[in-house]
Amino acid sequence: MTAPVQAHRAARLLRHPSFALGAALTALLVAAALLSLVWTPAPPLAMDLAAKLQPPGAGHWLGTDAFGRDVASLLLVGARSSLLVGALAVGIGAGLGVALGLLAAARRGWVEELVMRLADFTFAFPALLLAIMLAAVFGAGMVNAIVAIGVFYVPTFARVARASAVAVWSRDFVLAARACGKGRWRITWEHVLPNILPVLIVQATTHFALAILAEAALSYLGLGTQPPQPSWGRMLSEAQTLMFQAPLLAVWPGLAIALAVLGLNLLGDGLRDGLDPRLARQR
Repeated sequence: MTAPVQAHRAARLLRHPSFALGAALTALLVAAALLSLVWTPAPPLAMDLAAKLQPPGAGHWLGTDAFGRDVASLLLVGARSSLLVGALAVGIGAGLGVALGLLAAARRGWVEELVMRLADFTFAFPALLLAIMLAAVFGAGMVNAIVAIGVFYVPTFARVARASAVAVWSRDFVLAARACGKGRWRITWEHVLPNILPVLIVQATTHFALAILAEAALSYLGLGTQPPQPSWGRMLSEAQTLMFQAPLLAVWPGLAIALAVLGLNLLGDGLRDGLDPRLARQR
């Protein structure tokens, strides 16, 4: 792709309202996670029972929880946990799924049938069920949550990669490459993968949002991130018994989850519209 084409595509993306808003919210999420590495308003794990359930104020910007911990600090560190789980889970799902999808498209026949049937079988184990199984065997924790979400994403990425790759394999430039004597794996690496990359990027962005939501759900149920590591889902779980006494304790992590998921979904929608030439011509 030439530099003018790349510049034109980047300018079109920046003008897309969904992409601009999604990128801003996602950048805010990443900035919060990075900021928590070097600074938080207060030590996130420091408990002060004498200052528990304080309302937002100068000392504690978003108040304190039932253990006297600073809510703003917990939210910042929770953003880091959510990003870590989302990135690793999507990395597992995309890495294995795309490889299997490309293999199925390149080999076809019984290989394709085997990969697709394995994908169907994996769909029978939702992330929640897989997390419960892993927790029963190895105990609850962030690693098991990452594995459960990542494995659940493998068949989705495999299906998307396989369908997109099959369409590319029928294109004239791939037939020309085969006529020149290029092997299947070289064609896959040099021609097929670059042409399906935009679709995979959009898929990864969307699934990143779903991974954050899944991690929050698993932590809420006690199957995800474990104490003392802060987690938005566990903050919601701890706040449910204080809904009438301190409702803001549930509002802040719920708002953080909603904004993170909204930002990534809008970013994915903008990337889809900007990277798909057919949609771009319709705008």
